[in-house]
Amino acid sequence: MANFPAYAQEMVEKALAMGAVSCVPFHISDICFDSRTLLKCMYGCTDWGKGLTCPSRPHNPSLAEYKEMLSRYTWGVIIGGHNKHITQKVSFALEGEAFGKGYYFAFSMSDCGLCKECAGHTGGECRHVRQARPAFHSVGIDVFKTVQQLGLPINTLIDPDTEEQNWYAAVFVE
Repeated sequence: MANFPAYAQEMVEKALAMGAVSCVPFHISDICFDSRTLLKCMYGCTDWGKGLTCPSRPHNPSLAEYKEMLSRYTWGVIIGGHNKHITQKVSFALEGEAFGKGYYFAFSMSDCGLCKECAGHTGGECRHVRQARPAFHSVGIDVFKTVQQLGLPINTLIDPDTEEQNWYAAVFVE
């Protein structure tokens, strides 16, 4: 935990207590940006053009704009687990706690799993606008390279129905 504020350790401990399988701090230089992530969103994701957090929605920032905004942070934590609902819940709780401690730009990112079915898929509006956050990959972050560099497990799945998946969320803090 060298070169991180003491609060980073508090966040790690809280994430693990809330059910995360792993939680590690990162420096912004550990985050790997790659615009090719958008290709995976465009061709292969059923949320493309529908969900609130989708990069294809009108008026969303471009990948270059996301990179510039996120590059203004210096550190944060990455939360790992095998259930995207848990990683999202943990990341959102940590964002709120960090905000309350004066880190007013704290921002969580996770693959949204708030609703059983996204209202955007049927042309409706998001039911959780205040909690919906974009996923790592949807803003141009190479999740695989980023988490591998931090020593966290991740692999491509041959059969997602039978293989355990690693889900990651992050909280950009300062």
